[in-house]
Amino acid sequence: MSYSSKIRWDQSMIEKYNYSGPRYTSYPTALEFDASFTEDQFLKAIETSKSRQLSLYIHIPFCAKLCYYCGCNKVITRHKHKAEQYLEYLKSEILARAPLFKDYQVTQMHWGGGTPTYLEPEQILWLTDQLKSAFNFVDDGEFSIEIDPREIELSMLDTLKQAGFNRISVGIQDFNKEVQVAVNREQDEQFIFDLIGRAKELGFQSTNVDLIYGLPHQTAESFAKTIARTIELSPDRLSVFNYAHLPARFAAQRKIKDETLPSPREKLEILHQSIEGLTGAGYQFIGMDHFAKPDDELAKLQRAGKLHRNFQGYTTQEECDLLGLGVSSISQIGDCYAQNQKEVKDYYQAIDDKNNALWKGCSLDRDDEIRRAVIKQLICHFELDMAKMEQELGIEFESYFAEDLKLLQTFINDKLVNIDDRVITIGETGRLLIRNICMCFDKYFREKARQQQFSRVI
Repeated sequence: MSYSSKIRWDQSMIEKYNYSGPRYTSYPTALEFDASFTEDQFLKAIETSKSRQLSLYIHIPFCAKLCYYCGCNKVITRHKHKAEQYLEYLKSEILARAPLFKDYQVTQMHWGGGTPTYLEPEQILWLTDQLKSAFNFVDDGEFSIEIDPREIELSMLDTLKQAGFNRISVGIQDFNKEVQVAVNREQDEQFIFDLIGRAKELGFQSTNVDLIYGLPHQTAESFAKTIARTIELSPDRLSVFNYAHLPARFAAQRKIKDETLPSPREKLEILHQSIEGLTGAGYQFIGMDHFAKPDDELAKLQRAGKLHRNFQGYTTQEECDLLGLGVSSISQIGDCYAQNQKEVKDYYQAIDDKNNALWKGCSLDRDDEIRRAVIKQLICHFELDMAKMEQELGIEFESYFAEDLKLLQTFINDKLVNIDDRVITIGETGRLLIRNICMCFDKYFREKARQQQFSRVI
């Protein structure tokens, strides 16, 4: 297989297929998780898993201020003692879970939120000590953390380096002040440049920034300036996320007035020029919202056909089980997914009552595993060799996916997908619609498509 990172904008095709669908950070998606999933099923998945490498996800839910666009699981508070209580419960969960993974090596760790840097420097060092005492960490793993640039000092980077982090992700969203005020996320532009510069001085291996398009008062012209400033910032990776305005679901979004949002057509134009600006500056389109410099590990692995995807998005760790710790976090162990309690009070109660915070999950059957492999291949590499998948999965591809390939035909007719010599190739426009193409292989989506339980793909 040959790899090309080219993408091509086709307005009519993008408008035709811009309907709601899942992001496929898992298959089956979290909508299939069920409260009947048990601790015994979780333990069985660990026992039968073929992996002995572990990725840790730590959820720190606290934020000092409410960002109006945010749909994350968070607790808004300036009462720092709440973090102390949370860390004690997190320690209990770590001590209960770690012995189950005594034969594993931790090769990757990510702290998300909320705002992980809400914690004081000594709390960050304390928590990393707890984790490193309980789990077997490799020396050269990939250890990343999300940073809110509004509430920290530059010296926080020294703390993170001391704690062992070697990658950072900075939430910027937009450099435009009017947009920042409208979403209650005002930040100092120079400090962000100083932060990224200091991270490079300290030897952090990779910097990522997050942007969001579709926010109030954004225009194609204003966001082009944010893209230009981001290119000057020169992060190794960046994400340009679609803002999904769902005020009925997320109360904070009710503070954003519908009339201030860019129109659907303007939103597409913002995305179009953002892609052109970033790829023109040399960034490789990884997929959906993600871009990376060609020499970044994500980009290199994609070109080598070895990119992976999990609940943290695109990732470098292919054969890795994922253990989520903290409120609402999700684990992917062998043939199961498991999610912790979503509310902090329920998380505390569960740990008090049963020494774990398991809330719901699902075990994958053989069909789930086959479809997961196909969707992962397409979403990571835009190409699938049927003969190779047959060898890996023990199926006859055209027969097994007869119904799915019929659904794929509309994309073939529109020249978004090509099948030649039993290789499915996603075209340069089709890559922007990869979620839609993956839906053809999603048996659960067919049952839920009319219920509108997903955000638009663009």
